[in-house]
Amino acid sequence: MYPSGQHPSIHIEYPRWVDDVVDWNRPYRSDEDKMRLAIDVARANVEHETGGPFGAAIYTQDTGRLVAVGMNSVVRLSNCTLHGEMVAFMMAQQRLGSFTLRAPGLPPHELFTSCEPCAMCLGATLWSGVRRIVCGAARDDATRLNFEEGPVFAQSYKYIEDRGVTVVRNVLRDDARAVLEAYRARGGKVYNA
Repeated sequence: MYPSGQHPSIHIEYPRWVDDVVDWNRPYRSDEDKMRLAIDVARANVEHETGGPFGAAIYTQDTGRLVAVGMNSVVRLSNCTLHGEMVAFMMAQQRLGSFTLRAPGLPPHELFTSCEPCAMCLGATLWSGVRRIVCGAARDDATRLNFEEGPVFAQSYKYIEDRGVTVVRNVLRDDARAVLEAYRARGGKVYNA
């Protein structure tokens, strides 16, 4: 219980290592370059023991300008909603000063995620305003580690695509899957099994 007049607050920030991994000024041109950054963020999160083996990045679709990255921060910040995609959405929207990445005057944005989104993140992807989702590892790769990905079905992706969001899968899947396996080998915490 909080004393009268005091309420909890939430503060989300990147781990200290982010600027060592992320080049904020370079344009990321190809899908492989963009995905490589999402995977590098996931790998650094595992190596620095700051969270689970999932990373994400949001770019402007036309220029490849990096807007934000996200890494799984569930355990680090004691919040079950802080998956890599969710952190990326929050940081991108904060940076752009908009609750949607589809606001008038903004260019189209795309999400690159080191693993196919769970049910929460897939739903948030629709609401975030991104126009394209590009995934590395597959849902099956995460469930092999006993992560519970929730109710995501083929119809879930059809629903997203019917609303104008393009979905691309298996970009650098082996590299993304290797980060999941590294997390398993280190005995990383599976917090929602």
